[in-house]
This record gives sequence, structure tokens and C-alpha cells, in this order.
Amino acid sequence: MQLVLLGAVVFLPGGDAWTAPGWLATGMRILQALGLAVVVTGLLNLGRARSASPMPVVGGELHSNGLFRSVRHPIYSGIIAIAIGSAVRSGSAAVAAATLLLIGWLMLKARWEERLLLDRYPGYASYAARTPRFVPFAIRHRPR
Repeated sequence: MQLVLLGAVVFLPGGDAWTAPGWLATGMRILQALGLAVVVTGLLNLGRARSASPMPVVGGELHSNGLFRSVRHPIYSGIIAIAIGSAVRSGSAAVAAATLLLIGWLMLKARWEERLLLDRYPGYASYAARTPRFVPFAIRHRPR
């Protein structure tokens, strides 16, 4: 689902429902570049624990270093930044809708993943209590 929605955000044609002013389009390009850097760095921080599945990797460990010090799901955060930048710049209601669906999907996936991490790692509850889910310095949402 995540790959399909991300593909829709990236590959659907642009539209003419709106036009982003030049300063906003430039800001969204910067947001997209930062999002890509966050995704790549998050993947590197995970090392061998990388997985597209929300299931914790067998033999893995809780990662709370690197970008994971600032947010619990930096890769999802980077994907969201890329998608928002794409939607704003696209002028397309379809891209905007795919972006909203992608964000919703990532929110659901993060909750599911957090329940699994709570079961796997005894320190996850305290990590989640002090670390926001997607946005650094945001209000923290504890996993349920």
C-alpha cells in the first residue's frame, strides 16, 4: 500500500487546480530534498534492522540514536515531507489526495509498528514517552 501511494504521489501527472507561487515551490523543493536526506539517513541509522515490514527484525535492537533521537519514525517523516512537497507543487487534486492517503497509511502503520515494538523491547515505552512520533519537538503521542 505504501509503495502504491508513494508511486501515485510521485508519478501522477500535475494538474492545474492551483499554482504554487515561486517562493512556495522553491520551499517545497527544499522540503523534498530534506525529506530524501532524512529517508536515506534513517535507513543508514537502522543498518541491518531495515525492513519494509513493521515487524521488528529478528535479532534486532531498539534504535534510539541518530535521527531516532529526534523522532520515532524518521523514515516516515521523510516520506511525508517528500509527499507534501510533491502535492503542493503539483497543482493536482489527485496528488494531494494520494498524499493524504499516504500520510494516513503511515500513521496507521506507525501505530501498528509501535505496538509490536512495545512487546519486543522493554525500553520502548520510555523511549516513546520522550520522543515524538514524526515531527521533532512536537507533542508526543504515546503508543497504545
